[in-house]
Amino acid sequence: MRLGRGRGVAPHLEGGLRQGAEQLTEREARWALGLVPRLGGVALAGLLESLGSARAVWSAPAERLMATPGVTRATAAAILAFPCVDRLREDAQRTAEAGLDALVWGDAAYPELLARIHSPPPILYLRGRLLPTDAKAVALVGARRSTAYGEGVAREMAGELARRGVTIVSGLARGIDAAAHRGALEAGGRTLAVLGSGLDTIYPPEHRAMAEEIAGAGGLLSEFPIGTPPLRLNFPRRNRIISGLSLGVVVVEAGVASGALITAHHALEQGREVFAVPGRVHARYSEGCHRLIKAGAALVDCWEDVLAELIPQLTPPCRTRPEPQPIPALAAEERRLFELLADGPLQIDALIARSGLPSGRVAALMVGLEMKGVVRQQGGKSFEACTEE
Repeated sequence: MRLGRGRGVAPHLEGGLRQGAEQLTEREARWALGLVPRLGGVALAGLLESLGSARAVWSAPAERLMATPGVTRATAAAILAFPCVDRLREDAQRTAEAGLDALVWGDAAYPELLARIHSPPPILYLRGRLLPTDAKAVALVGARRSTAYGEGVAREMAGELARRGVTIVSGLARGIDAAAHRGALEAGGRTLAVLGSGLDTIYPPEHRAMAEEIAGAGGLLSEFPIGTPPLRLNFPRRNRIISGLSLGVVVVEAGVASGALITAHHALEQGREVFAVPGRVHARYSEGCHRLIKAGAALVDCWEDVLAELIPQLTPPCRTRPEPQPIPALAAEERRLFELLADGPLQIDALIARSGLPSGRVAALMVGLEMKGVVRQQGGKSFEACTEE
């Protein structure tokens, strides 16, 4: 049996409590484990390492299960009592009928960045399509009760990043999340929305039309099966997925008890970059951002700041070849700056002076040249050429 979009369920799954579990493929066995209540990603990873496979978990006795760190008696009991074949069949059928894909941890299509986090979701339900370029993703999150200023910043920043090939990740919530998705959509870029419910339930309901647009320009994602309502406790849990899919998280407006700060803390634990947009000094909606900045988060106020920090992760190392290779096509202003580096590295102030271009324009152009892999930034805002003609 091979489960996926629009695919049938084999007759051998017509079984009882654990009947037929020995006939499951490894992928099916992992999918079934992902449906077990009380079994979190950390315990699941421990079981797979300890027992060698998901199939072995379904045949293991309670004592063997409980010998795995993180697996309590209650967790072992939940596994032993779980009707794995029936529940797998039901979930596969609902997923297929809803036109969704199920990405099981261990699948080649499972997002690589997300697979590396401490507690990756065993199953990731998808409406839409993931692309290899989605590995170059940045999350933009913030307050639901946002200001026009914050929404404008999020929309502009998301749009400018999306135009440069960065996938925008957020949570489809009101306020900053919605502004980030909208900015990416308006720019014709890609965006991913991570939900705190099953993908059959869009929350908030007024974002249904936006959700359809996102599914066509990226994807809707959730670790929760079809039929799961948007329970309040689901949203803090889904935030680790938002950060896990991203190279960095930008927080735009957040109170001290904001869910956006939870996402930022997940990002720190996952080794991702954390950025914060400053706001008014005494404004409550800026307190969370200012605390992040005081704690060491990078202060950013434009898309160039974000890309400048992430360039090493977004582009390959400077190319060195035994034979000179032609550089990519460059616009006139880009070529002017590149040619100024022909005799050696220059600081950005020197590039501005010699090019005669505005400082903001030079900064933006140098980010673009770094993205193309033809220049590299050294310390002290100094740049050098990477590719020779």
